[in-house]
Amino acid sequence: MFRILYILLWLALPAASNAAADVSGTVRVIDGDTLDVGGQRVRLHGIDAPEVSQTCSHPQRGDWPCGAFVRDELRDRYDGQTATCEAVDTDRYGRIVGKCYIGGRDINEVIVSEGYAEAYRRYSMDYDLAEKAAQVRGVGLWSSEMQTPAEYRAAQRQASEDVVSPNANCVIKGNISGNGRIYHMPHNEHYSRTRINVSRGERWFCTEAEARAAGWRAARN
Repeated sequence: MFRILYILLWLALPAASNAAADVSGTVRVIDGDTLDVGGQRVRLHGIDAPEVSQTCSHPQRGDWPCGAFVRDELRDRYDGQTATCEAVDTDRYGRIVGKCYIGGRDINEVIVSEGYAEAYRRYSMDYDLAEKAAQVRGVGLWSSEMQTPAEYRAAQRQASEDVVSPNANCVIKGNISGNGRIYHMPHNEHYSRTRINVSRGERWFCTEAEARAAGWRAARN
């Protein structure tokens, strides 16, 4: 009898562990595919939105700040709402990667279906059809020409004058400013605009723990 109970408890452990990774709480939108949910940073699974500094080109209106537009639209819609996010994974920056629900709706899918982000097929095909439907309707970003967010990030890294050949695994920027020593992660709002000047004591870090140990603190956004 005791042996049976022990086996049942042991089999239940993985499910309890997965449940503990889920998160719920009040939403604060960071950008088009990143939220703060109850104080936990969540990267939305299966979608890729334009970077905040990214621009798109409309046939009549010309260039426009589509990355900032998406962020602001989602803030108007979701800031202050309560979300539940089902953890799918944890990324290399320690963020939860998850599917988030508000009022029972999968907001990852909503964001893609309304043209505010692409389906991130490199990691998931969950929102492939939602993106194709948005393209057909020409809604949101699909009313304009847009470099894919992944291509934009790659171009920004290539054009950066920070360091000629940074270690590909060390992408955290340790910046020194009037606000002190602050490190910027790739998902942070001002990451793409932050330049590293090694001669001033600025540097790259491979992990957040390394940055904190050296005396840098995390950027707020």
